[in-house]
Amino acid sequence: MRRTAGEVREALAPALGADRLRLGVPLAPYTTFRIGGPADVLYDATSADELATAVTSAHAAGIPCFVLGLGANILVGDRGVRGLVVRNLARGIQDLAGGRVRAESGVVIADLIRHAVARGRSGLEHYVGIPSTVGGAVWQNLHFLSPAPARERTMFIAEVVESVELVPPGGGRMTVPREAMGFGYDDSRLHTSGETALAVTFALPEGDPAVMHRVMQENLSWRGARHPWLEVHPSAGSVFKKIEGVGAGRLIDQCGLKGHRIGGAQISHIHANILVNLGGATAADVRALIALAQHQVRERFGQSLEPEIGFIGEFAEESAQLDAKS
Repeated sequence: MRRTAGEVREALAPALGADRLRLGVPLAPYTTFRIGGPADVLYDATSADELATAVTSAHAAGIPCFVLGLGANILVGDRGVRGLVVRNLARGIQDLAGGRVRAESGVVIADLIRHAVARGRSGLEHYVGIPSTVGGAVWQNLHFLSPAPARERTMFIAEVVESVELVPPGGGRMTVPREAMGFGYDDSRLHTSGETALAVTFALPEGDPAVMHRVMQENLSWRGARHPWLEVHPSAGSVFKKIEGVGAGRLIDQCGLKGHRIGGAQISHIHANILVNLGGATAADVRALIALAQHQVRERFGQSLEPEIGFIGEFAEESAQLDAKS
């Protein structure tokens, strides 16, 4: 039987403190899409230790738990999220010997890039402009087509990861090397293991700050010309996974869907694989656009578009038939 928000708070209060467990907090402001209903209970974890305690306590009490970073690459349901939502605000950064940097999983990638570049450490500057925390970056093996001008290969953040500190669902801690993380394209062991990343140690070689700043400027310019600005048109980034040989955005564009709108959600005029919130969009609006794009691409090209964004929580509509379940 599902517990009420009050029962969830009561069960977790001894470990997390009743005064820090907030009930019915809307999650839209904490996502890049600016969409999403309330969390039953919201807790702000301000350190890796607090994050470990929160997820371990929730698991021990049999309470569903979702860890929220910057809220990119997800769509939160209009009915919100049951159980405990932990905002990962663990943002400690520590310089180690040999050009290594330990960053807690709530560190914003933009802040970590600035930290590294200021110390002449290279390898992270390629991911400038991508909204993510360190935890989100290792979850999806953050990647970008870089460096300019050739942009001949996709660079992955796994290339500079040395190790990851994890907490398993049952508690305890362990540190695993990069090779054990199961990194792939948009993938890592975290998708299936039930573990939570607490911190990541990066091995960053020496670099020329002038070169790193050039790479950052080129990448920001390149992204800005191809992606809608989050400050103006909130989004979750690319919605569908890449299809071998052709991008999902190109197929959607060829169906004439750029600019198509349902409610407050729209398929971007700039990039057809990005859906934007024009103001007041609901998760139902977004899911309807996803279903429309899937249907038209399947009818015209015989291709199945599979969402790469995560569907979190409960949705007010279940009528849209998505090719990939949340």
